[in-house]
Amino acid sequence: MKKIGLLSDTHGHLDEAVFKYFAQCDEIWHAGDFGSVDLVDRLEQFKPLRGVYGNIDGKEIRMRFPEENRFSCEQVDVLMIHIGGYPKRYQPRIRELMSANPPDLFISGHSHILKVVYDQEYSCLHLNPGAAGKQGWHKVQTLLRFDVNGNQIQNLEVIELGNR
Repeated sequence: MKKIGLLSDTHGHLDEAVFKYFAQCDEIWHAGDFGSVDLVDRLEQFKPLRGVYGNIDGKEIRMRFPEENRFSCEQVDVLMIHIGGYPKRYQPRIRELMSANPPDLFISGHSHILKVVYDQEYSCLHLNPGAAGKQGWHKVQTLLRFDVNGNQIQNLEVIELGNR
């Protein structure tokens, strides 16, 4: 079993509470718009980090992270991309990927809207952790935390860091 901390859209702001909430996590996943290399470095020094670059991320972050990250965690096939859309509203490229080979877990960021939706069409769980940073139109900074146990996603928690 692996404990995962998921965040997105930090835009250069890393709330210190992230370290408290993710202290027991085995890995941190970031769904793009890190906003600064220093933020990436702090997360990498804290826990193993997986991620994708977002539309605001510069060349240095784009050299460290892919636009699209497909990997396995335990027995769960994960697809992560910053701008992906939502079930029934995926970006065209994502629809192609989902149709050809749907993952078990699809993660995106970008919208600053926290969403947890099961996509019946592709039989996968869609997660968007909302925005953990202070920049944007969201009102509350959010994170997700969950366990990957074999082929199951369990103990999913929504964490509110507070008002931005």
